Amino acid sequence: MSEQAIAIVGMAGAFPRAGNIDALWQRLLNKQDTFEITPKEALIGKVNPAWLDSSHYVRRTSCMKDPGMFDAGFFNITPAEAEMMDPQHRWFLQVCWQALENSGYPEPEAQGLKTGVFGGCSIGTYFANNILGNPKYENRDPVNIMMANDKDFLCTRVAYKLNLTGPAMTVQTACSTSLVAVHQACQALLSGECDLALAGGSSISAYGPMGYLYTPKGIRSYDGYCRPFDHRASGTLFGDGVGVVTLKRLEDALADQDYIYATVQGSAVNNDGASKAGYTAPSLTGQTEVIQEAMQVAGTQPHDIRFVEAHGTATELGDPMELSALKAAYDDHDTQWCAIGSIKSNIGHLDCASGVAALLKAAKALEQRTLPASLNYEKANPKLGIESSPFFVNTDTMQLPKSGQIFGAVSSFGFGGTNAHLILSSAPEVHLDGVETYGI
Repeated sequence: MSEQAIAIVGMAGAFPRAGNIDALWQRLLNKQDTFEITPKEALIGKVNPAWLDSSHYVRRTSCMKDPGMFDAGFFNITPAEAEMMDPQHRWFLQVCWQALENSGYPEPEAQGLKTGVFGGCSIGTYFANNILGNPKYENRDPVNIMMANDKDFLCTRVAYKLNLTGPAMTVQTACSTSLVAVHQACQALLSGECDLALAGGSSISAYGPMGYLYTPKGIRSYDGYCRPFDHRASGTLFGDGVGVVTLKRLEDALADQDYIYATVQGSAVNNDGASKAGYTAPSLTGQTEVIQEAMQVAGTQPHDIRFVEAHGTATELGDPMELSALKAAYDDHDTQWCAIGSIKSNIGHLDCASGVAALLKAAKALEQRTLPASLNYEKANPKLGIESSPFFVNTDTMQLPKSGQIFGAVSSFGFGGTNAHLILSSAPEVHLDGVETYGI
């Protein structure tokens, strides 16, 4: 066990067609995605008619059905204040409370646990579409409008409403935001800045189920299907979702007899710097080094890892670069012993919440000792060279060992080059004699 191990003692989330973690897990096990086709007639008047008539217009979307749903009174927020607030903020607050409740610590400070909040959200489309230029708000205090919508206030509002006195920090690193937030929370726990920490992300578009016009060589899929590592991969597509984990030092979680979903054995964050073709391009060096550093922190070797929950965007540059970095980091000549997949095939790319979504899947896989299939995979992208690598894409639900310690890994890479990688382990089982083992 790593001396820096952190226990995941709670989790919560909300996704399209999956309102909680249990519902999401069932969709993953059933090889189901969260997408729906928006009828063409529902888009008339909302979309450029020339786009809507184009064969390249994709109407497959994964959007929250009722993004405005919010129990304002529970959080002592007035209906007028709630209506002004970006739904990303509303849902993040709700899901943070659910993650605390799930951990068994709905009021952690009352139990002597100094609690931190780390997270981030996507660009505020709600402000642009519902607030800006709306005469309803022309006489409202601009400062109040700003605090209800700006990213800076995402985590501090949670700390205020839930009475949490640890660090409350909004993290913004584009697509890797929420996994970087988990890393930051782990560091705060290890340094003693807090005793419990919430970490995650929120991404809800105010545009709703609009679809998009496919652009060749762009990052979005030509037909609305995300096919990580597949020979037909043409890009990703974006979706809504919110996810949060509750974290605690493993030694404290064991002492307090908390339920543990999985443990973070080690994590690392870096940036590509200038070692890439462009600002948004991935970097082989940056991704390789962050994977190696996380394994070093965790004290694990490549052959310890049973699966990697990849960034897996299915883009032309992204997948080949990610697999090249994994091959370089693992530096192993044995072939196809480590499973690889991406939750983006199920729920799309959740932008700032994508990393925590991947973490939730990986943690549940370790808890249940079952790895769900990665969807939309037929055969490997020939650019990957996956057949001669340690990796294979698991296309069917895979049973993990029923006893013993199991390791998995999670990657998240952001536009601008901030990379995050976590090494996870199944939870230790403590017997009546106090001896810790791994198993169920």
